[in-house]
Amino acid sequence: MTHSSRSRAYEVDGAADGSRALRKLGLTEDEDVRFMLRGSSMMKIRSDRWQKKRMIQLLDDGMTVWCETKKQSRRAQSQQTFSVMEVESVREGCQSEVLRGLSSAMSDKLCFTVTFKGKRKNLDLLCGTEEEARHWVGGLHKLRAKGEAMNQRDKLEHWIYGYLQKADVNKDNKMSFKEVKSLLKMINIEMDDDYASRLFKECDGSKNNRLEGREIAEFCRRLMRRPELEDVFRRYSGEDCVLSDEELLEFLRDQGEEATLSRARRLIQQYELNEKAKKHQLMMLDGFTMYLLSKEGNIMEPTHAELHQDMRQPLAHYYISSSHNTYLMEDQFGGPSSTEAYIRALRRGCRCVELDCWEGPNGEPVVYHGHTLTSKILFKDVIQTIKEYAFTASQFPLILSLENHCGVEQQQVMAGHLRGILGEALLTKPLATPPCQMLPTPQDLRGRILIKGKKQAEKPTDAEASSNSSSSSEDDEDEVDSNQYKKKGKRKMSKTPPLPPNGSKKAGTSQLAPELSELVVYCRSTRFRGFDQSLLRPADEITSFSEGKARRLVRSSGGHFVQHNLHQLSRIYPSGLRAHSSNYNPQEMWNVGCQIVALNFQTPGAEMDLNQGRFQQNGNSGYVLKPEFLRGRDVTFDPEHPARGPGHNPKQLVITVISAQQLPKLNKDKPNSIVDPLVRVEIYGVSMDNAKASTAYITNNGFNPQWKTPLTFNVCIPDLALVRFVVEDYDLTSSNDFVGQYTMPFSSLRQGYRHIHLLSADGTTISPATLFVHVKVTDP
Repeated sequence: MTHSSRSRAYEVDGAADGSRALRKLGLTEDEDVRFMLRGSSMMKIRSDRWQKKRMIQLLDDGMTVWCETKKQSRRAQSQQTFSVMEVESVREGCQSEVLRGLSSAMSDKLCFTVTFKGKRKNLDLLCGTEEEARHWVGGLHKLRAKGEAMNQRDKLEHWIYGYLQKADVNKDNKMSFKEVKSLLKMINIEMDDDYASRLFKECDGSKNNRLEGREIAEFCRRLMRRPELEDVFRRYSGEDCVLSDEELLEFLRDQGEEATLSRARRLIQQYELNEKAKKHQLMMLDGFTMYLLSKEGNIMEPTHAELHQDMRQPLAHYYISSSHNTYLMEDQFGGPSSTEAYIRALRRGCRCVELDCWEGPNGEPVVYHGHTLTSKILFKDVIQTIKEYAFTASQFPLILSLENHCGVEQQQVMAGHLRGILGEALLTKPLATPPCQMLPTPQDLRGRILIKGKKQAEKPTDAEASSNSSSSSEDDEDEVDSNQYKKKGKRKMSKTPPLPPNGSKKAGTSQLAPELSELVVYCRSTRFRGFDQSLLRPADEITSFSEGKARRLVRSSGGHFVQHNLHQLSRIYPSGLRAHSSNYNPQEMWNVGCQIVALNFQTPGAEMDLNQGRFQQNGNSGYVLKPEFLRGRDVTFDPEHPARGPGHNPKQLVITVISAQQLPKLNKDKPNSIVDPLVRVEIYGVSMDNAKASTAYITNNGFNPQWKTPLTFNVCIPDLALVRFVVEDYDLTSSNDFVGQYTMPFSSLRQGYRHIHLLSADGTTISPATLFVHVKVTDP
């Protein structure tokens, strides 16, 4: 049997054979899915004033939903469809901010909300009947589950099928050469006309200048060949191009993985597609490809992605995923505030959220960015949302960081809402009596919500009373500067003078209400008094630093900062000068053991990539145990002079960037625009470890570019380092455009041949886009 006859083609039987796509999903007879395929006329709702009738329909690939729009702009057309794979959740009833506000005017059983991964806005819908709503909610749930269960091969097949549909302009289930050329540009490849024509003719078995059925399948099979992966396969399989269980065992040894004959045989049974090969304990190229594209072939160590760390150490020994200005969907001067922003952060594993609390009308406190044009949301609505979503992604404790600008009366209202809504989840007393010298552990606090804020002393002195003023939870002079800037920025944006928050003259000067003070247990906000005082202070104190002050302390007193963070929590927040809610580099703060490094989750970029990379380990629980040299009793680590202390464990990292697969097309409005990709690998850690290196760019090929370029790095403190893979579209005349990225801890890297499943700028998957690399870590 020849190698070509053994290979199994991608089963794309026709350009518009939607029934086959549904058969693959196993849902051809499903009542809900069949209802969705017929389409429904629903009310799309954005507010009490904007409610439009729209047709919503599942397309016959079973993974794409079409939404009617009346706008003719290109952007509107691109928003007409969404993939089920983009859906974060489907909420039954009036469970969005928009629908909750209208719940008195419509039946809960007629409504549902589709929420999306990334920054796409929610889709709020009102159905004509309860049956219609039930079919759509049930169908979307089933399709999401099927999509999540797809292997990489099935995802790739759905991906190519979608483009085949678009390229088949006359919908005759056949592909002319012109349509094939159009397809190639859609999937991000500029192919030489002579080569494309030769490939077309080789696949046109009927010689009628049209590809159909199996001819299309053969064309796709040839197009999606992976010669660089075939080279690896042949190196281990030998001339017969079939891997025996013994040959696969040799490959596993070279990968640095568990190498036993029983595991090799399990992999064959799990990933080989040919039943006859399975029976004889053999793996062919397609099975080998399936294995390397699976989770077992990922670059991330799979056990690190699960909850695997010791969760019984004091809170101060963990990095804690933290958000700044959590209520904002956009920038901090004029963007909307929304409870949806809290939901998004909590779903991403965030364990410390911020509430800027101001006096509101009718005796109800509001949350917004004071002295700006950001919209306001009710404090009680935020707390209700937090109750519902606090432990969706993680069972470990959630910290509510209160920036309190309210007078005593509305502080009492806040305390009432916290107790009444959060109930037993709210921690109101220490776990031990008397309190121990160390903070409790994440395990001790599972399912509990902690309040971070000011706390009254039992017998306050005049100075303590002044310090306990409720003006803010941020605790150094930089915050005063940022508030002044907020006011200046406001004046630049508007000719009218800024109004005081809801007319309150008390906010910012009133005393702390005892009812709110007593809810602060383990996160008592205090002003920084210097590192010489740190070890003398109780463990339940937490100090907030602006990024600027923290950065100065890192560079001048890094070792002392590390010791400060041994038993106390530190919160770092972005400068108020960041008008567009940009972020700082969190790595600098993690290097000295700062736990609550708060970032603007609503702002994508390299900084949030680092945050996602740091916290994707340990089950996305939002808690990551700091390296031992940042939590030991006799710590001497200094990130500015790391060679002098513990943690110094130098490694040489060689990453060979081999190829990329199915990179997304950036300029979808320009059919002839093809990406010119390059790959950059970046190391983030202590100063001496920070480094970047890039491949050359490849012209006009985002479909299957190949580099085979080794990039070498020396890393001295690997336990602190993060590795970021970035793909960009090279541009000669301007800055390169972002294509995709993946960020992970150095300590979670797996050696050998690995696939990297790329993410978008907002941290969501851009499946089926991948990088194929080889990783080697050695002692220098």
